[in-house]
Amino acid sequence: MTLHANILGEGRPFIILHGFLGMGDNWKTLAKQFSERNFQIHLIDQRNHGRSFHTEDFDYEIMAEDLKQYCDLNNLKNIILLGHSMGGKTAMLFATKYPSMVHKLLVADISPRYYPVHHDAILEGLSNLDFTQLKSRGEADKALSNYVTEAGTRMFLLKNLYWVEKGQLGLRINLDVLKAQVSEVGEALPIHATFQKETLFLRGDRSEYIGEADASLIHRHFPKSEIITIANAGHWLHAENPKDFYTAVINFVS
Repeated sequence: MTLHANILGEGRPFIILHGFLGMGDNWKTLAKQFSERNFQIHLIDQRNHGRSFHTEDFDYEIMAEDLKQYCDLNNLKNIILLGHSMGGKTAMLFATKYPSMVHKLLVADISPRYYPVHHDAILEGLSNLDFTQLKSRGEADKALSNYVTEAGTRMFLLKNLYWVEKGQLGLRINLDVLKAQVSEVGEALPIHATFQKETLFLRGDRSEYIGEADASLIHRHFPKSEIITIANAGHWLHAENPKDFYTAVINFVS
């Protein structure tokens, strides 16, 4: 079993890992821009997400090994690795385990620390979508709005909708496993894990995922790191302020 990916452009391999309940396609617009700068972009769907395989197993050790297998199969070396949220945790662990494979690391709006479970309403809402009754995206959006009030978040979540067959909607994510294993998403980076190469942490100015208190922990794990703040952005900083996010990433990787 190997991960599903969309590959754009030619040049140095640049892998992007999405967050919890997301998929590589969430990054398509930025990926196209990055690919125009002599990078070969790999938009990966992590296991139990997007078009990648579904399994009962789900934790960061396994997801880091999935990425190692993907790089080996595609002969990818000296990669640039960018991960957002859950994908950032996978990226951090991968870089600390396989530093020789990573040229530069970018982590979007997540710290190496432990995070308590905070996806309860979202997971409950997705679980209660009744696809025997719901026959359109609009109907699914209306049903989900009882649990998730923010329209942008619902739009992001409903990217997981697809037509299983004519007239039958479903979700691409492996919802049962993600619900059962949701505590894995908040797990901390192992205490002694370090990565000694250049690393950029990007945080949204309206997000609480990386606070002032996280700086010393970040520098302990990633001694050659810097933290920059993207203005007018929350946790989905790459979608909320793509222009500044793009500029910060290109300045770092060029």
